[in-house]
Amino acid sequence: MMDGTVALWPAFFLLLALLISILASYTMFNFIGNLKRTNGTFRQFWLAGGAFVFGVGLWAKYFVTLLGFNEPLNFTWIMPVALMFIIFFSLMAFVTLTFHGVLKYRLLFGSTILAFGIGFMNYFSVLGPNIERLSFDLGYVLLSLLLLFTGTYLSFLLSEGDYRGRKFLASVLLGISVVVVQLLGNEAVHIDYLDSTYMTSEKLNQDINLLAIIIGVGALLILMSTLITWYIDKRLNQMDERYRLLVEKSLDTIAILKGEHWGFVNASGLRMFEAEVEGDLIGKSIYAFLPAKDHNAVKERLHNLIFTGSGRPIEQEWFTLKGKVLHTEIVETMTTLDNEPAVQVIIRDISERKKNEELLINSEKLYVAGQLAAGIAHEIRNPLTSLKGFLQLIASGRKNNSTYYDIMNAELDRIEDIVSELLMLSKPQVYELTYQDMRVMMRDTVTLLETQAILHNIAIEAEYGTDPLWIYGVENQVKQVFINVIKNAIEAMIDGGAIRIKLNRESDGVYVRIHDEGPGIGEDQLAKIGQPFYTTKEKGTGLGLMVSYKIVDNHQGKIVVKSELGKGTIFEIMLPFRYPEAAIKKSS
Repeated sequence: MMDGTVALWPAFFLLLALLISILASYTMFNFIGNLKRTNGTFRQFWLAGGAFVFGVGLWAKYFVTLLGFNEPLNFTWIMPVALMFIIFFSLMAFVTLTFHGVLKYRLLFGSTILAFGIGFMNYFSVLGPNIERLSFDLGYVLLSLLLLFTGTYLSFLLSEGDYRGRKFLASVLLGISVVVVQLLGNEAVHIDYLDSTYMTSEKLNQDINLLAIIIGVGALLILMSTLITWYIDKRLNQMDERYRLLVEKSLDTIAILKGEHWGFVNASGLRMFEAEVEGDLIGKSIYAFLPAKDHNAVKERLHNLIFTGSGRPIEQEWFTLKGKVLHTEIVETMTTLDNEPAVQVIIRDISERKKNEELLINSEKLYVAGQLAAGIAHEIRNPLTSLKGFLQLIASGRKNNSTYYDIMNAELDRIEDIVSELLMLSKPQVYELTYQDMRVMMRDTVTLLETQAILHNIAIEAEYGTDPLWIYGVENQVKQVFINVIKNAIEAMIDGGAIRIKLNRESDGVYVRIHDEGPGIGEDQLAKIGQPFYTTKEKGTGLGLMVSYKIVDNHQGKIVVKSELGKGTIFEIMLPFRYPEAAIKKSS
């Protein structure tokens, strides 16, 4: 009975060694399997963690197997060296596996490195003190290494499969392979020790105690690592599932580009590009779906993503497989696919939005045209009514009165002014643009209006500065803006006062500020300035300021109005500063 119990110990230790090998292999495959999901420092963690757990597991397995063969346990400096070697070779093998698309035979190289590391640890660990004679059976050594390489290569191949249970099958295969190599290694190595009494009962007890500590620590590390990777793997699987559903159910196209080709396209993308199966898009060049005029811009944008990491939303046209034009908005971001750099794009079809925007713009145009037509009808109908009445008076034979003709002429002049100002807002006309000094144009304008200002008891005070204020524009149009603003100021200052004009250059702009001392304009009225037929004057058309705004806008400038009731109004006109010599240098 005692002999039977003792006979069971070798089988128990061998089974324990196999279990440790499988568990260490499974944990290792979990670690390196997560490399596809993460980047940066997490990749280093998975690589180092997988190598460490696998190395510790095989190290502990080696000593447990020795107990199964009743071999002596040599706890010397060789132990930590062997551990460091297996961890190092494991790490190198796992790094090699990450070279997707870079190393053609990465599985072959990775398997060779790992098999060499495992074999080296097994045969290096037999070295120790008190060895009188050491011999090897080359046939067993080569057979063990061949089986080890085959098992390692097949386990890596299995681990990268898509079927269920691949990690477990790969772990079992690799676990069996590392145990078999030690069994064959035990047959291949023959050792004679110097001291026949080397294995005393006291020494055996010490070895067993130390081995128990090694196995306990190793098993604890492997178990903790297994639990941690199991938990992380479970959470990552949940996240992957959520992201998968998010991608599959997304109404937008979510695609990944490998270089200049489609690497992945979700279901919405297949529908958007009118593809029946994935093969209609996957592997095809994206430039086959882009207008030729955009090819260079897209290439430059994708190249810049390497440095920026992501881009802002931009509009992009595409062609479907059936030739339909798509108006889209896209966002591009750097990502990875199969451990290779790739570009993720989110494409949103905005064709309907584009149509709606065009309809809205056309609707706004019709609305403005309607307002303009109503304003024209209202402004012209009043003087026409007056003209019709005076003509009826003249036709009735009443005595002619010269005042009739004066009033009729004034009404006709008013109609002519309205028509002239409307023509300014009509189709664009060709004008000769020249370099002008704003100070000269303002002096001419002040000279023109100075008499009218004096009649209204108004003084015009102007600061022109000493340096030329160059602009590039149409002289008569810019003068018309000054005339409109200054005339409005004169007409607003019923009680007289002063109009202060200041010209200066600020950065790349020429500023003209015209400050009157009129009654000011309320906030509700300020918001309407520049609209057609809006005016605060009794006989004004409101077209003068509208024309002024258009002229300034055509010159890439802007008008800002500030006013305070009871204190006056400031019109700030800004036009871009354009130095004449700049054009000369550019042409030369």
